[in-house]
Amino acid sequence: MAAANILVVEDEPAIQELLALNIKQAGHHAIRATSVEHAQMLLRETMPDLILLDWMLPGMSGIEFARRLKSDSMTKEVPIIMLTARGDEFDKVRGLEVGADDYVTKPFSPRELNARIKAVLRRRAPQMTDDPIEIAGLHLDPTTHRVTGHNVHIPLGPTEFKLLHFFMTNPERVHSRTQLLDKVWGDRVFVEDRTVDVHIRRLRNALVASNHQEMIQTVRGSGYRFSVHTDPGTQ
Repeated sequence: MAAANILVVEDEPAIQELLALNIKQAGHHAIRATSVEHAQMLLRETMPDLILLDWMLPGMSGIEFARRLKSDSMTKEVPIIMLTARGDEFDKVRGLEVGADDYVTKPFSPRELNARIKAVLRRRAPQMTDDPIEIAGLHLDPTTHRVTGHNVHIPLGPTEFKLLHFFMTNPERVHSRTQLLDKVWGDRVFVEDRTVDVHIRRLRNALVASNHQEMIQTVRGSGYRFSVHTDPGTQ
């Protein structure tokens, strides 16, 4: 599992310290907040890969904050794991209904928490994992940073590698330039939309070596798609 930035929103110092320690031991980075206001300030500075959100917080409740996060276009795609002492079925349903991806009841074991973090990242952000991927003879290994096509080595620069990794973990979906900038470059990096076109062209040229260049498709008026199929309106 690649290192993820995880925002911990927990007002009890001892529990927050334990969560941060577990996250660090799992190879991730913990960003700490003691309240919703503190979390909102941190979110203006950096966008996490996952949020661990306590149900009971001073001021605004975790459940209300989760609802706001999921209604905001900037944060709606960030996965949330709710942390709470509440174990009733009704409360679990409430958490999931506002958009939480999982629910951990206190007390919990470090092993359980880390397993749930890994499972949520795998579902919501598969490009965060180090699992090798193979589609139609094109093989990408995040651990060794190697790409081969029909056993032919394909050298890629860092950005082209990240771009291909994102495409292969999200196949058949159309992504706009803005979405690609957010997901591959990061929403805090200010580059022009046309930068995407340059790297798409480089990626296609590299994939010519194994005849996989046509899998990177331009969808007119929409963006780009990684696909093994050729549909009308693509090139």
